[in-house]
Amino acid sequence: MSLLPGLAFSVSHTTRGPRPGEREGVDYYFVDQETFLAMQARGEFLEWAEVHSNYYGTSRETVEKSLASGLDLILDIDVQGADQIREKLGGGATFIFIAPPSWEELRRRLTGRGTDSADTVELRIRNAWREMAAVERYDYVIVNGDIDEATDSLRAIMVARRSLSRRAPSGRKLSIPVPPGHV
Repeated sequence: MSLLPGLAFSVSHTTRGPRPGEREGVDYYFVDQETFLAMQARGEFLEWAEVHSNYYGTSRETVEKSLASGLDLILDIDVQGADQIREKLGGGATFIFIAPPSWEELRRRLTGRGTDSADTVELRIRNAWREMAAVERYDYVIVNGDIDEATDSLRAIMVARRSLSRRAPSGRKLSIPVPPGHV
């Protein structure tokens, strides 16, 4: 986020418990299932999904306020959520699939966290296989093998996307001179 002005991260709501080091309102908004389902019933989520036996959702109000203030917003969502956003916003969003460098590395990362049971790790691996089948529905793919390369790729995509919408890399609107006599 610090490498690109005008970029913000959307903090999702989830029913899963916090992992060590995660902070309320920074990593997630941690809510119980009853609260989450009530929010969902009131239409408070732009997208929501049940993933790995927990609910996750993106606040509609947060997205609307961020976009209205001119910020580009990063949503960290799964394939189900991306499909909902694609249906609602179509070309108004850019879809980037973050892929692991290998299945072995994905398994190593999941087990290395030490926060999930063996059954949960296996569930996550099975879900990752299913999600990889959706990669063709995305505009870009970043393989998250080397953090510096992945960061450079994300920054390049954001700058290119801003150029398409006539904005500078900083996110501000470009003032393009119009030739005399042209409207």
